[in-house]
This record gives sequence, structure tokens and C-alpha cells, in this order.
Amino acid sequence: MKPFDYVRAASHGDAHDNAARIIAGGTNLLDLMKHQIETPTKLVDVTRLDMTEIEEAENSVRIGALVSNSDLAADPLIRERYGVLSRALLAGASGQLRNKATTGGNLLQRTRCPYFYDTTQPCNKREPGSGCMAMEGQNRILAILGTSDKCIATHPSDMAVAMRVLDARVEIEKPDGQIQLLTLDELYRLPGDTPHEETALEPGDLIVAVHLPDAPKGKHVYRKVRDRSSYAFALVSVGAVVHTDGGKITDAALAFGGLGPRPWRDTEVEQTLIGEAPSEALFEKAADILLADAKGYGGNDFKIPLTRRVLKSVLGELTGATQ
Repeated sequence: MKPFDYVRAASHGDAHDNAARIIAGGTNLLDLMKHQIETPTKLVDVTRLDMTEIEEAENSVRIGALVSNSDLAADPLIRERYGVLSRALLAGASGQLRNKATTGGNLLQRTRCPYFYDTTQPCNKREPGSGCMAMEGQNRILAILGTSDKCIATHPSDMAVAMRVLDARVEIEKPDGQIQLLTLDELYRLPGDTPHEETALEPGDLIVAVHLPDAPKGKHVYRKVRDRSSYAFALVSVGAVVHTDGGKITDAALAFGGLGPRPWRDTEVEQTLIGEAPSEALFEKAADILLADAKGYGGNDFKIPLTRRVLKSVLGELTGATQ
């Protein structure tokens, strides 16, 4: 790890430092620094700032950016009304890491692509223009949707998948004090020709909170398929909230992890389900739509049929149409 300056922020103004990296839990950033993937010359510690509350407002909940993953998962309001979020958080990392990891930091964690972490290998995300070894190399955990010829990295967050299901918006404080609210699709950028530009955040921006709208009606499920039962990133995950009435699906929201460079949501899949009676044929049609543009790269080809099976199983569980 290279030398760096450390500053503890006493106010939000201290955190708006274009030349510094913000640190809170540090569960991902410190690893990146140890591997010299990121080599900031200055860290600003924001853990003493006023961003630690979960606040209920009219038809919404505001989650401070410094709320730990453990506290968020265990919060009675979140467990009761936003079950998919609590379950996604508990499916991620380990208890010790969840105690340190923050809501804001979880959103901004970086890919676990092995070539991104290996500084002896080319990686367009780490060193733009150097190439992507993953396309013809070890790509078992990497993306099948939203990729480009420059990058096939996945976003690793479980929490962000649930946040996408719930239509969360991220509250960003600009250096001049102005507030910007972004959906997750607006926050995360697809790789295109610039995979190193992962988010819409600008220098000096500070994530201060996440807003959840009123909890959607329906049953909540978070299903995660991984290589081992704990402390492993998703090969495929599905966060879903589905409501049925009178034998038909009346509302549906689904997002997927392990498939793309951001939590993946396809509203056409949801619209295909709404208004229909649950059936094998309907679930197959939904999977066809989701995977229409999916592309495997050899080692991750299995994700395409696996995603189909997991989606059908989750929909069967939520609607009572056992798969």
C-alpha cells in the first residue's frame, strides 16, 4: 500500500474534496489499496457525519449513507415492509463485514473480476485501452447482459439488486450543497467504450442517503445462487416482489444480480407477467424476454440456462405455481 494522507471530516464541507477518496467502512476500498488498484493520496473519513439514521416519512423511508448493512437488515421497519432488502443484505458477505460495510459504500463497491484485481493483466476498467482478458479467460462469475467489447465485469452488490426492485433513489450532495436524486439506472453506467467510468458521480460528490418509496404490495423473495453457501458473490440472484389477486399477477418487480455491470431490471419482463395467470408457459415467456440479448463467453455460458431456471422457480414460489 502506498502512503496517503488521512483526514477525518468534521462537516459535509470537508467531504467535498475533489482530490480525495471518501472512506467509511472501507471493506472494499482497503482491499483495492492493498492491491494498488486504487492509490489515493488522501482519504477523507466521513464516519462522524450525520448520515446514520433510518427515517420514516410520508410514504417513504430515508436511509442514511452510513447506516451499516447489519443495522439496515435488522431494522424492524425494513424487515416488515421491505423484506427483499433485508434478505438481500443478509445474503451478502459475512457478519463481520456487514457490521462495517455502509449503505453508500455498498452501492459503490467495485467488480470482483479476477483480471481487475490482477495488476499484471490488462483490464480496461483498471487501465483504459489495455484490453479485456476476461472475454477469453476466466469469466465464470462475469456478465451475460449489458456487456460491451471492452468489458464483461459484473456489479457484485446484493443490496443494490433489492434497491433496484424497490425503485430506490440515491441522494447525492454536490460540492455547492445542491441535492441530486438518481435512480440506480441513472447512477450506474454501462461499460460501452468507457468501462472505467462506472457511475454518474462527479468529483466532490457525496452520497448522503438512499430513499425508498412506499413498500410495494406482494410477496418478497431474494434468491441467490452461488458456489458456496456463505461469503460468496452471486452467480445469479433474483430480487422480486410479486402480488397476485383473483388468480392473476397484478403487480411485479424483478431485478437480477450476477448478470450485468449493474443490477439488471427489464420492465418488459414485468409487463409480460402483469394481468396474466401464472403458468409454465408465462414464466418461459418472461425468461425468453429477459435473456433475449444474453451472451456467454465460454466459462459463463451456464448462466443463461441457470437464470431461466432460477427465474421460473422464484415466480413459482411467489405465485403458488410450483416449478
